[in-house]
Amino acid sequence: MNAKHNINVASPADPAAELLCSSNFGTFFGVSQEIFDTVWQKLTAPEGNSVGYVSMEIGADPDVFQPLKKLLLKEDIQQSKHLLANTILQKYLNGPRKIPNYSGGLGVLAGDTLKSFADLHMPVFGISLLYRGGYFSQIVDSKVGQIDHATQWNPESTPTLFPLCNPKHPEQPLEIEVPFFNGRSELLRVTAQVWMKMEISEQLDYFTPEFLFDYSLPGAPDWITEAAGQLYNATSDVVKANQRRMLGSAVLPLLSALGFTSQTIHLNEQHGVTVTLHLILQELESIFGNNFASIVTDDDILSAAERVSQKIVYTIHTPVKAGHDRFSRQMYSSISHAAFQRILNLVALDDDNAHEYNFTAMAMRINRSINSVSRLHRDVTRQQFPAFAKKIKAITNGVHHLTWISDARAALFDSVPSIRNWRDVPGCFASLAIEDYPELTTGLQKAWKEDNHHLIAYINEMLEHHRTQMTETWIDPPNYLSRLNKPDWLEPNVFTIGFARRFSTYKRADLIFDDIPALAKILVDNDWPVNFLFAGKAHPEDEPGKSVLKLILDCQEELYTLSNGLGKLVFIPGYDMLIAKRMVSGVHAWLNSPKRPLEASGTSGMKAAMNGVPNISVLDGWWAEGYHEGKTGWKFGYDGPVDDADLSEDPSTLLYAEDSSSFYQLLPNILEIFYSQPEVFLTKAINNLKLNVPIFNTHRMTAEYIHTYDLKLTKQEATKIDIFRSLYQSESAEE
Repeated sequence: MNAKHNINVASPADPAAELLCSSNFGTFFGVSQEIFDTVWQKLTAPEGNSVGYVSMEIGADPDVFQPLKKLLLKEDIQQSKHLLANTILQKYLNGPRKIPNYSGGLGVLAGDTLKSFADLHMPVFGISLLYRGGYFSQIVDSKVGQIDHATQWNPESTPTLFPLCNPKHPEQPLEIEVPFFNGRSELLRVTAQVWMKMEISEQLDYFTPEFLFDYSLPGAPDWITEAAGQLYNATSDVVKANQRRMLGSAVLPLLSALGFTSQTIHLNEQHGVTVTLHLILQELESIFGNNFASIVTDDDILSAAERVSQKIVYTIHTPVKAGHDRFSRQMYSSISHAAFQRILNLVALDDDNAHEYNFTAMAMRINRSINSVSRLHRDVTRQQFPAFAKKIKAITNGVHHLTWISDARAALFDSVPSIRNWRDVPGCFASLAIEDYPELTTGLQKAWKEDNHHLIAYINEMLEHHRTQMTETWIDPPNYLSRLNKPDWLEPNVFTIGFARRFSTYKRADLIFDDIPALAKILVDNDWPVNFLFAGKAHPEDEPGKSVLKLILDCQEELYTLSNGLGKLVFIPGYDMLIAKRMVSGVHAWLNSPKRPLEASGTSGMKAAMNGVPNISVLDGWWAEGYHEGKTGWKFGYDGPVDDADLSEDPSTLLYAEDSSSFYQLLPNILEIFYSQPEVFLTKAINNLKLNVPIFNTHRMTAEYIHTYDLKLTKQEATKIDIFRSLYQSESAEE
């Protein structure tokens, strides 16, 4: 047994039992008692040197990153003599692992962020909601398009989730009372059960706790259960507002129940911003007493808001209008405290509509720090919110390299001398030694081929399943290829382009199929086969987004026919983190085609870059920083100044003809390089490892956040964080 994994090699004790840890909140599994106590002590320390990271969604499925399960399998730990340890162990080895409480990029970023906090041993904990209906499960029918249906999962059976216990009554779950109000300022106490997920570090020597509020309890009022069931329930503005309140209003009761002392709250988007209303209320009551409402002036409220702002760090993630929560003043007044209405009238008024509260504007006002998620996004956000322009800085997103680098690539990197410590120091790729290039190039070709074969085999198995499904169910398979004979299905080593993200109109998933005859001609004239793999979901209420998805399905037969079978377009239903990992490592290039500059970041392309996969992208979001003058991939489409850009999502402004034409001009060059100059293609792959892995990892990103948090670190911790910050400064000196 490896000692660094905190299992005593000299002891005859049961190794699984040594992974049990406990407190007055219950018994947990995954780290030693010593590590558990260390984390808890940091979060409850009187000085409050810790951070609560609040996110509407957190995606961290253990099917793509599972250091604990990897250890259990490696050390063949399959049984325990300790009854409780064995029960948890069997659930951990064999139980359903998916936690479908995220919709895409924002949630997966949150999960990657918490994993890096764990790897760096930082005193941070996550806060989110537990949705027993998940986001939604996707069925795709070629005639109908996307069909939404409820996700079925059982938190009680999920091995990485632990219900906290009531310290005073250990046989009962920990439930917190969350304050809500009606329009008459009458207190409505609603109960939420608290669950904990442990994001365990890659070395199994630390963890970041992640607390989830479960409001789907017996006896809960209907207006709570309606909002609690499904992520981003948008059936009405009231449901949407209540869901946001359920996140933000539970933060302070959680801190109180756990004894956490955090002086900083990080809002990952504005969804949980109602926590600031409760903090301001707390400030006013502490100074003016319970009858403060009849005493305080507007200046008193603004002064309290200013004090509260010193506790808040705010990350804004999108320039798209639909991503900014706006609520009717009349509606919100009917579900809130009268004091909240006074506060909102001062800090949340919408400049464009006097009848609405703008919660993004409120988050912009009440914080000590605002950051965008890329340099380009910073410039757009300053344009959208000029009153806060000087305050808005860039912290460019990253991804958790340990999650997204494939097993085949990881084994290769482990074998190359100059980058053997890549797991702990992703920046080591920047100093790749020349003498390692031949070994790395040969190894990368082999690993890439292996990952591509796995992906293509997965796709063909899916097509076979859809073919069978066609005769057994009412579902019309989403792929034209399922109707063809098997020899016409996908083949490995054919140039494969991947595209996977949320289907929203500004992301223009169908852009490259705007002129299918032109696309097919490129393939036919040069006898170049190409696989186009697409995946992603449209929000259930986003009918235009669903229409874009349906257009992808409708292009399949025409592309196949006009290209004489050279162009094969496949849609992969049920997009999740496991499919994403297969795609970003198995394709040969990653496509991103948003309307510039509406893509704030775009982390899927970073995941591809972690595997050396070049991007083919509009120069938007992170790609403006990761393009490196063409060394790591290709750009196409409009790339003019942000100041002149049209931020509208109106279909007439989406530049389909212009940007698709630019793609068609570029594609022959890419295919020529792939099929005739593989050494040039591999150079771009190596450049991605050398130039982009050191920058676009969440270790670097979280190091920038830690600097923003102004945490008091030990000398050793500060040195480590400074090393990661030195890899890249999102706010460069000249900016």
